[in-house]
Amino acid sequence: MIPGAPGPGTSTPRLVPGIDALEPDDGPAFVVVGVFDGLHLGHAYLLGHLVREAAARRAVPTVVTFDAHPDAILRGHAPPLLLDPAERTERLGLAGVETIVVQHFDDALRRTEYDVFVDRIRARVALAGILMTPDAAFGHERRGTAEALADLGRARGFDVVVVPPFSLDGSSVRSTDVRVAIETGDLARAARLLGRPYAIVGRSRPGGELVVDLPVARPPDGAYPAAIEGRPVILEVTDGRLVIGDGRAAGEPGRRLRVDLGAPIRPGADEPG
Repeated sequence: MIPGAPGPGTSTPRLVPGIDALEPDDGPAFVVVGVFDGLHLGHAYLLGHLVREAAARRAVPTVVTFDAHPDAILRGHAPPLLLDPAERTERLGLAGVETIVVQHFDDALRRTEYDVFVDRIRARVALAGILMTPDAAFGHERRGTAEALADLGRARGFDVVVVPPFSLDGSSVRSTDVRVAIETGDLARAARLLGRPYAIVGRSRPGGELVVDLPVARPPDGAYPAAIEGRPVILEVTDGRLVIGDGRAAGEPGRRLRVDLGAPIRPGADEPG
């Protein structure tokens, strides 16, 4: 099990490659739609509601997410990732999600009206309901607001549950806030928002270099206390290059590593180990 993961739950959710691959046995589904980028405390709160509302309806807690960040289409560029995709799947399972639908996001989906999107789900599986927050919306031009979905649910025969937004210290928790904390080196704040240390997953190279194939959020240049499987190490960041100070901790080249990051080391600070 990955460190710092929520539980209990199942660690093996069913992965469905798009809405059109849903099957009748995947229902009745109680659904939440979102990117779930980073799976921070706000997401954990939402997933807790998802699991409880699904159980109340004897439905399957289902997440509909995307194969790429929608901003890649909506804005022409996507923000750096906060969570390795494989870890996202595992953490969703540990939170109690039973079905994860990974929908391809392209311009055609961007232009899809919210009612068409919902009916596309209903054509494949019985829909028990949809979970939303007051400010959530999906579909073309974000017309699928909580109010619009509630009207659609009354017409189509499914529930829409709107839960209050999650807040920490009086403010909402957003993936953007986590990115800013990481990119400014405030890893203690990033950990507080995530509910766990921020981690970077990559492959080891000779000399302790950590090679990351995906565009992930990185802290600024500096030396950071970190851990690999609980073993304290130093992660050095130079011009975006990541090097584990103790190369032996990286193990054999090609090994897949998860590096949990702490606060940056400043002059006079104690190093781990």
